[in-house]
Amino acid sequence: MTNTAPALPVQADLGQLRNQAKDLRLAVQGGRPGAAERAAKTGPVDPVHFSIHDAQHVIAREHGFARWQDVVSAFGSRQPRERDLHRWFAVELNNALGDLLFDLSPATPRAEQDRALYQAYAACYHWLEAGTPANHGRGEYTIAQTALAIGRPQVAAHHAPRYAELIAEHPEAFTDWDRAFATEIRARTAAATGAPDARELKARAQRLADRVAHPDAREVVLDRLDRGPWFALEGQSHATGPT
Repeated sequence: MTNTAPALPVQADLGQLRNQAKDLRLAVQGGRPGAAERAAKTGPVDPVHFSIHDAQHVIAREHGFARWQDVVSAFGSRQPRERDLHRWFAVELNNALGDLLFDLSPATPRAEQDRALYQAYAACYHWLEAGTPANHGRGEYTIAQTALAIGRPQVAAHHAPRYAELIAEHPEAFTDWDRAFATEIRARTAAATGAPDARELKARAQRLADRVAHPDAREVVLDRLDRGPWFALEGQSHATGPT
């Protein structure tokens, strides 16, 4: 029996294909000439709701694969060592989830919500196999962030505190911006679940963010603090103190 699986070009790069999907998503949503027609070759297209998942499906089909997951697996098979394979999948799952978070909300279809949450869990698992305590903590953050995005705050409440716990257990493994992010996700989860310490935690996260030494990292943390949803704390400004 012959193997008829598609073969990726030797020079192919998953990051480039992912960027192609991002560009296609923006092109279809923006009405760029020819973009919707290109996407329609793989199925019906709704430009208003054309998601990153839809764009990735188009890119996969253009390269002869049935699904985007098959493209990721094809790249993964190029990694010879088990630890490298775990690390590779952890990075790619994180990167892919970062793209999907732009589209996630409680109104997202249940199947897509589940896919994103399981993807976050899978990334954390691979980091446990091949990463550091810092990778593990950031994986817990991603699970909580994804759970909040799809309206499952109780799931987030289970994972958000773990980031801070790992920092306490392995302080030398983490950065100042880890400490800010660990407090931010606890604050956001507390706001989503109606916990009474949400304001205090958000104020603490703001103070930690202001103290991040590297300006680029500080800007990233502050940008995250400025973005919603903040649930019960929505609309409060940093100047009021609790923010």
